[in-house]
Amino acid sequence: MEEGDFDQRLRDLQREYLEFLDDGEDQGIYMEKVKQMIEDKSKRLLVSINDLRRKSPERAKNLLENAFEEQIAFQKALKEYVSSIDPTYAKIQEEFFVAFSGSFGNKHVTPRSLTSRYLGNLICVEGIVTRVSLVRPKVVRSVHYCPVTKKVMERKYTDLTSFEAFPTSAVYPTKDDEGNPLETEYGLSRYKDHQTLTVQEMPERAPAGQLPRSVDIICDDDLVDKCKPGDRVQIVGNYRCLPNKQGSFTAGTFRDINVLLIGDPSVAKSQLLRYVVQTAPRAITTTGRGSSGVGLTAAVTTDPETGDRRLEAGAMVLADRGVVCIDEFDKMSDIDRTAIHEVMEQGRVTIAKAGVHASLNARCSVLAAANPVLGRYDQYKTPMENIGLQDSLLSRFDLLFVMLDIADADQDNMISEHVLRMHRYRNPKEQDGEVLPMGSLVEMLSTENPDNDEVDDTAESIYEKYDPLLHGNTRSKKDQIFSTKFMRKYIDLARLMKPKLSQEACDVIADEYARLRNQDMMDSDMARTQPVTARTLETLIRLSTAHAKCRLSFQVTHDDALAAIQLVQFAYFKKVLTKEKGRKRRASTENEDAASDTEPAQPRPKRTRKTQEGQDPYEFSSDEEMEPVLRAARSSQPEPEPHTSSSKKTILPARLAQFKSALHELFKSERANSLPLSRITKHLDEKYSHEIFDSAEVQAALDSMTSDNQVMMADDMVFLI
Repeated sequence: MEEGDFDQRLRDLQREYLEFLDDGEDQGIYMEKVKQMIEDKSKRLLVSINDLRRKSPERAKNLLENAFEEQIAFQKALKEYVSSIDPTYAKIQEEFFVAFSGSFGNKHVTPRSLTSRYLGNLICVEGIVTRVSLVRPKVVRSVHYCPVTKKVMERKYTDLTSFEAFPTSAVYPTKDDEGNPLETEYGLSRYKDHQTLTVQEMPERAPAGQLPRSVDIICDDDLVDKCKPGDRVQIVGNYRCLPNKQGSFTAGTFRDINVLLIGDPSVAKSQLLRYVVQTAPRAITTTGRGSSGVGLTAAVTTDPETGDRRLEAGAMVLADRGVVCIDEFDKMSDIDRTAIHEVMEQGRVTIAKAGVHASLNARCSVLAAANPVLGRYDQYKTPMENIGLQDSLLSRFDLLFVMLDIADADQDNMISEHVLRMHRYRNPKEQDGEVLPMGSLVEMLSTENPDNDEVDDTAESIYEKYDPLLHGNTRSKKDQIFSTKFMRKYIDLARLMKPKLSQEACDVIADEYARLRNQDMMDSDMARTQPVTARTLETLIRLSTAHAKCRLSFQVTHDDALAAIQLVQFAYFKKVLTKEKGRKRRASTENEDAASDTEPAQPRPKRTRKTQEGQDPYEFSSDEEMEPVLRAARSSQPEPEPHTSSSKKTILPARLAQFKSALHELFKSERANSLPLSRITKHLDEKYSHEIFDSAEVQAALDSMTSDNQVMMADDMVFLI
């Protein structure tokens, strides 16, 4: 096409786009948008390609196929229209730009489907931002002054990112044609910002066994610094070939609920993680052995072409505002596990290496699954001994659930029937020979949110349909189970709620936290799964808030706090079994009477001198409350035969509790390890003057506490053990 024909065609296109923008006689949408753009001192107008397709289908089609020519005409039409509204503003701004949104159809692509046939087209690419370069200035026009000739010279620069047909030379003038030196007038020169992004294919849409592909994006002017690594974006732009590329980065912070599942093999921990990945709106899965510290957080790499240092986001950064599922968490090395401490606590990744200092948002929940230290959970050992992880890491998990493989005939039959049914079940939509997808099959070929459309979505079922092969006998036809699609929408809606704590909830949470801190054990056979620190208070607040969000409430009530407390009580304490002693001797001795045969069945545990950290040594609660956690490691020495004289006076449990309470107060106030019996009796008479303890009751109470290894009597002195 000759230059004259091209200019004429450009003017014709410009006239059509001007008619599209000047819609005052129609709805006046873009006339108001242009006025608002002028008022905001902006130079980019957002145009919906759906509106253009409705008013001028030919222009919309050519805009997608021949983007450069159409966009030049569109931008000139925009500048002409702005000149008709505000000539002064049009003179200030040399260029005006047009941005596009709407449905792109087959031009809505991913980095994997972006092929050479899209060159020169206007496309919409969707993916995750993995790398972001620094914002750098690019000279557009330079002004030079020659002191010798007193002349001013101006030079414009274009490259392959501009719409001009040919890029100009990149040589910067330092001398004029006569060899006189030139001075650059930086105040009169014009620059524009530019930045390079790398957008990677979404992990859930990448084919199984293949690495996600990526594409480089160059942003100019007002489009720089609009995203950061980990953001999921839809970018509309022109696809063309460029000779080189560059890269680097930017920052953020948050805290979410973290959960650790620990238990025996084959208790469906990994399957639970996979179901979370399928249900959560944004989730990334990885394994402990296949993940390193930098792979989970971020790494500083070197650009092979430019040599620039740039930041590459890891799995936890890519899962920002989502869930990271880490299987085989115990297989990670201690160094790699230490790398995620900051992410779990602060919700960000801080990098300071190779001259790069930056912070990345990693506001994600961590759902980890691990096996115990010896492969299987030993119920005769404490949870701490079975878990084998550092307290600094355990305290960052809000909830820790122990999953046991218990041999139960009914449960085993249910599991076996379910597994067999799953082998027989096939999805009705599955075709013969079809490869099963790893993630969702839904792809939105539009830049607009489909949820914003006023479309009746009642056709989609809220509940799953009953399938005898899928659900078996465990579910009747009357039982209703929410579908995965509905749960995904419900989670999105619940996360939008911002409930506030009520005073009742604050009081309940504060009381529960103080009780957890002061009382190491709830029962004699219960041990803690993780330490109780100040993070536990935050856990109670987060769980209460999450419960309120599930109710779609704007306030955290007393019931929400109680639900959080119940969940913490279940997750923080685990029962520890005690090995029975003397079973072989009892089995071989058949001629013993019933009393001697049953007495050693539950031997009285011998109290160890070591108390758990934070335990009050003056606390005399019931036998179950004060028994040490480490029951499995008790001394195997034979115990002395208890005194079982029938004439010995007994004491009622209520009176024994009163005696222990009074003795606790006395030892604590005196701050002593031993007290004379007379001092104890005097204190009892003063405290319980209305119901005085006689000497027989005092002796019976002391004998009971002596047999429980709580106190010891010698020469009318009571010693605290």
